[in-house]
Amino acid sequence: MMRITLRIRNKAGDVRAEAAAEDETSLVYDGEYQEGDVLEAESETPDSFLVVRLDDTAAPALVFLKGNRFGYPVPFGEKRVSLSPRAFMGERHLLYARRAFPEEAAARRNLAFNPLDFHENKSLFPHASANVETRGEAVFAARNAIDGLKANHSHGEWPYTSWGINRDPNAAFRLDFGREVLLDEAVLYLRADFPHDAWWKQGTLHFSDGSALELSLKKTDAGQHFRFPAKKVEWIVLDHLIRADDSSPFPALTQIEFFGHEAPSGSRGENKRF
Repeated sequence: MMRITLRIRNKAGDVRAEAAAEDETSLVYDGEYQEGDVLEAESETPDSFLVVRLDDTAAPALVFLKGNRFGYPVPFGEKRVSLSPRAFMGERHLLYARRAFPEEAAARRNLAFNPLDFHENKSLFPHASANVETRGEAVFAARNAIDGLKANHSHGEWPYTSWGINRDPNAAFRLDFGREVLLDEAVLYLRADFPHDAWWKQGTLHFSDGSALELSLKKTDAGQHFRFPAKKVEWIVLDHLIRADDSSPFPALTQIEFFGHEAPSGSRGENKRF
C-alpha cells in the first residue's frame, strides 16, 4: 500500500484543495486557476512509480517520482502556447494519480514520455533539457520532445510542438531518467514542415555508460527507429546534429522515444518503488 496525495496550492503556498487515499486518488477542484497556483502529487513512499494525470486534456503518464513530492506550476501566458487551448481552463478540474502496477513499470515501454515536464522540474522523470531553445519560447522547448505529440507538419503552436535549436549547430538535447534504465531502441520524429523546415542527416546519441551511437537520418515525417544492444544508463545526450544541404535553416525535433525496461533490482531499492 502507498498513500498518495493530490493538492492545489496558491501563490502564497496555502492549500486550495486536497485529496488523499491508499494507492489511488482523484481530486475535483471547482474554481478557476490563478497565476502562481501549483498542482502537487505526493507519495509516502520515496522513489516510486506513479501514473499521473493533472488535467483532463493530457494523457495519463507512467513516471518516476524521485523523492516524495512533485509540484507542477499551472502555466499562464506564453507558456500555454505549447498546450491544448483547453488545458487548465474553466471552473472545474480533475486531477488523478495512482500507484503504478509492478507489471506496468516492468514492461518494455517508452521510457522517455513525460507530458508534465518543465524547465525547473527536478523530481518527476524523465526530464528533458537543452543548451539552446529557439528564442526561449515554450513552443520550442526541450520538454516538447517528450510530450507524446507527434504532429509534425507545422510549427509554432499546439499541437505542433517541437524542440527548436535557434539555428545553433552546437545544439544538444539531454534526457535524464532519474534512475538506471535498460534501453534498446531510439525513435526520432523530425519536424517535417517542409519546405519551411530543414532536416538533419546525422546525429549522435551519447549514453551515460560512455558509449555512443551515430544516427543516419532521412528527410521524412515518419518515426526513424534505431535498435541497439541493451544499455544500462541514467541519461542520454543527442548532439553533433548535422543539417542536410537544404535551403531552409530550420531543423527541429518533434519527438524522441527510448524503449526499454527498468534496470534489474539491486542496491538502489527498486522493490519499494511499486
